[in-house]
Formats: sequence, C-alpha cells, structure tokens
Amino acid sequence: MQQNKISKTPLDTLGYQFISSEYLPKGKNEYYLRNMQNRNGIHYRMLTAFEIEMLVRNGNSCDNWNHFLVSDAFNPELVKNCKFYGLVRIGKLEPFYMGFSDLKAPVGLYNSTIISCDFGDNVVIDNVNYLSHYIIGSEVIITNVNEMVTTNHAKFGNGIIKEGESEEVRIWMELCNENTGRKVMPFNGMLAGDAYLWSRYRDDKKLQDKFKTFTEQKFDNRRGYYGKVGDRTVIKNCKIIKDVWVGSDAYFKGANKLKNLTVNSGPEGLTQIGEGCEIVNGIIGYGCRLFYGIKAVRFIMASHSQLKYGARLINSYLGNNATISCCEVLNSLIFPAHEQHHNNSFLCAALVMGQSNIAAGATIGSNHNSRGADGEIVMGRGFWPGLCVSLKHNSRFASYTILTKGDYPAELDIPFPFSLVNHDVSKDRIVIMPGYWFMYNMYALARNSWKYIDRDKRTERIQHIEYDFLAPDTVNEMFRAMPLMETAVGKAYQAAGHTAAPLSDATDTGKFLLKSNDPVVNQLTVIAENIENSKRKNILIKTGSAYQMYQQFILYYGGNHLLQLIKEKKITSVEDLRKVLPASVSRNEWVNAGGQLIPENEIALLKEKIKSGKISSWESIHDFYRQQGQKYATLKQNHALASLAEITGIRLKKIDAQQLNSLLNNLVSTKEWITHAIYDARAKDYQNPFRKMVYENKAEMNEVIGKLEDNGFIREQQEELKQFKKEIASIKRKFGLNTKR
Repeated sequence: MQQNKISKTPLDTLGYQFISSEYLPKGKNEYYLRNMQNRNGIHYRMLTAFEIEMLVRNGNSCDNWNHFLVSDAFNPELVKNCKFYGLVRIGKLEPFYMGFSDLKAPVGLYNSTIISCDFGDNVVIDNVNYLSHYIIGSEVIITNVNEMVTTNHAKFGNGIIKEGESEEVRIWMELCNENTGRKVMPFNGMLAGDAYLWSRYRDDKKLQDKFKTFTEQKFDNRRGYYGKVGDRTVIKNCKIIKDVWVGSDAYFKGANKLKNLTVNSGPEGLTQIGEGCEIVNGIIGYGCRLFYGIKAVRFIMASHSQLKYGARLINSYLGNNATISCCEVLNSLIFPAHEQHHNNSFLCAALVMGQSNIAAGATIGSNHNSRGADGEIVMGRGFWPGLCVSLKHNSRFASYTILTKGDYPAELDIPFPFSLVNHDVSKDRIVIMPGYWFMYNMYALARNSWKYIDRDKRTERIQHIEYDFLAPDTVNEMFRAMPLMETAVGKAYQAAGHTAAPLSDATDTGKFLLKSNDPVVNQLTVIAENIENSKRKNILIKTGSAYQMYQQFILYYGGNHLLQLIKEKKITSVEDLRKVLPASVSRNEWVNAGGQLIPENEIALLKEKIKSGKISSWESIHDFYRQQGQKYATLKQNHALASLAEITGIRLKKIDAQQLNSLLNNLVSTKEWITHAIYDARAKDYQNPFRKMVYENKAEMNEVIGKLEDNGFIREQQEELKQFKKEIASIKRKFGLNTKR
C-alpha cells in the first residue's frame, strides 16, 4: 500500500544544510553561493540586546538570534509576528508605506515565516506563509503569498541538470514535432534563431552535441543557488512560487502557480503576470504580459510577447512582439510578430516563420491522418489561415499564403507566395490564386509591414528581423514559382488542343505565353500539380495576372535597391553608376533563421565553425547574428541587383541611359499603382452595402470607423508617393535623362 513519505527532522536544522555535505566544496559553507549572489552592498551586523527584546515583544521568534543580521538602519519596530529560521539578513527599514497602483503597505516584515533569506532596503513582507531561500531586492513588496521557496537544485527554467541529478529530470522543449525528434534545451537568452538552428539539421550529430554543450556551459551545475527577486518588484495574492528567478520592477498578482521559471524584467521591459496563471518550466522575456488564467509549460516567451485569456502554450517557443490569447498552442516554434486571438483555434507541431495571424476555428496540424504523432507543418512568414481552416500534417506553405475557410482534407504543399488558397467543395478541388495579395489586398500587405516595425519593442536587437514583404526570401519564392506556372500553363495550352504551340517544350511554351501576356492564358484550365496529396485535379486561376505581378514586384524590388545605391553613393551619371555596380551578380538562397534572413552559404559556414570549435558558445552565435545584421543591407542590395539583372536581362555593368530611364519610370508607375491599390482595397470597406447597412447614415459610419480620407496610413502612403516622384525627377535631372514618362 502506497503512502506519502513524510520526513521527520530536528527543528533546529530548519533553514540549515541547504547544500548537503557531499555537494559542498572543500573549505566552503552552505552560504558561499548565496554570498556570491547577494550584491546589494549592504553591511550586515548582529542584533543588539535591546533589538532582540523589542523583536520578541512584537511577537517574533527565531531559532538563533545570532543568525539574525541587520543593517545599521534596521528598525525592529517594523518587524511583527514573524518566525525566522536559519541565516536571515535584513537591510534598512524606515517608517514609510510603499505604494504601487492601489496597493499601499507599510515597510517591514509582518505575519510571515521566513527561512534563510536576504532582504534589501525598505522591503514589505506581509502575510507570506512560507518564504524560503530567496534574495530579495530593495523596495520589494510581497504580500499575501502562500508559499515562496527555492530548492537547492533550482534551475530557473533552464534545460540543465544539477550535481547528482539524472538525465531524466532535464527539461526539454519539444518543438515542431510531437515525437520529440526536434527537442531543444531551453535557456535564458535563447533567441528564435537559436531554436531554429537547433531544431533543424537533426542528422548532424556533431552539430547537435555542440548546441547541447553550449547550453550546459552557460550555467553552473552546482547546487545551492538561491532564488532572487529584483528591486521594486511587487508580488501580491499569489499561491505557489517555487524556484523562480525574478528581475526588477516585475508585477505578479493573483497567480496560482509559478514554478521553475526565469522572469526577465527591468528597464528593457517590465514583465507582468496576472490572475489565475499557472506557469511551469519556462523562460519569460523582458516586457512580457501573462494574464487571466493562462497555462504555460515547457516554453520560452521572447521579449514583449503576451499570453492572455486562458491561452495554453506548451512545449513551444513564442517569438518577440507576439500575442496568443484564448487558444491552444503545442509543440510549435513561432518567429516574431505572431497573432492568435481566438478561443477555438489550435496550433500544433508547427514552424511558423513570423508575421502570421491564426483565425478563430483554425485547426492547424491534426496528426489524426498519420500512424504516429510525427507530422509537421511549415508556414512561411505572413501565413494567414481564414476562419475554421483545418489542415493536415505534413503541409508546407510559401510566404504570405492566405487560406479561405474550409476543411482541407489532405496534405498541402503551396509553393506560390502571396497566394489565396480556396477549397472549392462544390467542384472537389483546390483553387490557388498566386499573387492575390498584390491584386486585391495591398492595404493589408503594406500596412502589416509598417505595423510590425512600429510594434517592435525590443531594446536589445541581436537579430535583425525582416518585416518587408519584398525581401530575399519572398523574391526567391517568386522566382521559384514562375517556372512552375510556366510549365502548368504550357501543359494546359497543349491539353486544350492548340496545335500551333509557340515552342515544342511545355515550359518554354508557357513562358512565352505568360511573358507576352497572351490573353489565351485566361481561357485555359491550368492544373496545379503536386500541391496536394490526392489524385484530384487542382487549379491555378488568374495565372497570367499573377505572373505579371511577380515580374513587376521583382522589378520594383530590384529597382528600388538600384535607386538606393544611387542615393547612397551620390551618383550623378550613368558612367559613375556603371563603376559602382558589381561586375557579376548571382541570386543566392537565403534562410529565415528566427525572422532574420541570412544567406544559406553563411549558415553553412556557421555550422562548420561550430563543429570545428571556432565558434564555441551561444554568445558567439549571437555575435554572428549581429554581424549578419550589420551586413544585411549590403547583402540584400546585392541580392536585389542580381534579381533585377535576372528579371530584366540587363547586364548591369553595361547599363545605358535608356535602360536606366526605363527602370526609373517603372519605379514611379509601380509606386503609383501600389498607392492607388492601398487606397482602393480600403475604400471597398466604405463602399460595400453590406458593411454600410449597419449604420443609419454615412455620418454615423464615419463616426464609428473613421473617415477614409483621415486614414493615417493611407495619407502617409500618398505623401510618400509625392516625395518619391520628386526624388526620381531630381535624379533624372542630375543624370540628364528625359524627365517625361
């Protein structure tokens, strides 16, 4: 018959022997790590007989008053009804009350049981039933807490093991896959790029072992570290706080259980944890918010992210500036700028590459179509599933894919960026419109890029996060998608019975038809092959328009960077421009590593340096991110120029005035089109009768949603267009080009 194991130990040992003798270094006592951790600079002394008498008179007890040390400014009148065990050290206590929000509490220690703790100056400790082995900063308020304790093997959420512990107790985060095959060891300071690199390349055992070594060497495996609470932190009305390290200026209120955590807080961002939260085995970044009954287990929240309204985050990494509320997220690696707000949305075993938004009713990642829980979904940045979308493992989506409402019955592989995917149940097929965002939703596309930059609250920007929808990753995806569209159109042309094919090869035929913008393309039924794990025929629509959009935006991307080069170098002639343009350019592949775009060859070099020992820590990897961030503008510009040369066929080193003039004209016309498209996309909301019908009149509609002409983002874009035109006109004059278009 099983029974609870209740130990019996002499009372005079309570608060002592925190570190057992087998783990104490020779010549050290049990306080050696505590003394190293306590950096408040307070000089502690023993009590006077008068102070002891006053403390006893105030209802306090202590197992040994010689182990009760205080600062010179200690006031015994401000300590009442407390029980003390072990070595306790208390800083200055002055007759003030501390106020935070609506909470007001007198300085001092009241109605609490305190075991072997250090306190800074002017703390408030009131009604803490059990406070053990913590170092408390100055002006800290802790009131109405059931239990606040640190064990001698505390890891504060980091994936390490302490002396004498078995491997089985190590905490892992099982990212991207439920079968643990991509698990990583969490650590304080882990970036999305770190989690990405570690969760990939699983066949490279040497690399994987290095990542584990880097993590273990970041932390001391000695037993006996105390929990810490930073200056001015407020903790009230919480139940259980165990093995938690808390930074300064944090605010905890009404949490049910906080266990094995590092909670970063301070000038970089103040962190708050609210009512009903149960948070175990995790790292919480600066400036995070966790409120209203959330559950988080085995997780990392990067800085300035939020969990709210009953959200569940389990075995997952949540990137910077992201928000999850109400829903459930399991086994996922989420890059920065993610939004998921709805109670019945579910995300599982996913790699989400940022700037994503998961709608209500979305079920992203059902493993029920496989023999084991080993499926994955990979979503390029800007992924946007509509209401009640259901997806199956394994699936993969190019950047800025939007899916309409529907139950998608089989695995998907969508290689077309900026596309709209629709499950047409009536005709039993998937319908894909490549380039949908360009054609019908420029307002959202452009505004999202703007708002993510505006909402990036990181103070330490180790990784340079790309938010622009036109970048090396999306441009490369458009280049990869175009030959697929060419082949599909060529095959459709042949299948339609056209005998006079422009060229014998289907791909060449499709390319000819698409580049010449032949209207026959609009009459073809274009089959999209290998995009679904099924035998049914799925189609591409508006292929001709999408192909033209891809070309136009690649041209715009390259032209803008050519313009930037002209401005940076203050070039005023075609001859001088040729001198600064590279002799040869090639469009390289890139990796989205945690929201930071890095050339694929640089990632390969990084891996080799890690394995060879040239890079020997996570800090060195972070330096690599910084270096790549510093080079990014130049590398992106080179990629853009290579893309420009490839899409136009221009040899940049021999560019002439006519070609340059044409490129500048194209930039202006595209910028005009984008600005008008942004306006038109938003204007539809004011013209749609079904949106207007809930208002009594136009005046009420304008009062509720604001006037279209007052839209700040649209006005900003219109002003940008004016300045852009002036800029282009000025450059043309300097180059002696025709200023007319």
